[in-house]
Amino acid sequence: MSRYKNEQHSLSHNGRTFHFISYEGQGASASQGLAATPPSWFLVSAGKRWQVMPQIADQTEEDLNRRLAEWLDINVMS
Repeated sequence: MSRYKNEQHSLSHNGRTFHFISYEGQGASASQGLAATPPSWFLVSAGKRWQVMPQIADQTEEDLNRRLAEWLDINVMS
């Protein structure tokens, strides 16, 4: 079984550069009442991180950039 490998991605959008890191999903925990989560992309800035979207296997860089830019427009630029 292979271990999960984090990915990093930078995106320049509206004159700013944003840094994203993928993190491994988490298994469900019935004792804590938590559902399982898939591997996901997170925006990382100033020592904090915000979940953006699930990571899609074999996603093209063009599609990833488009989806991250859409998320930034809705959640950061508005």
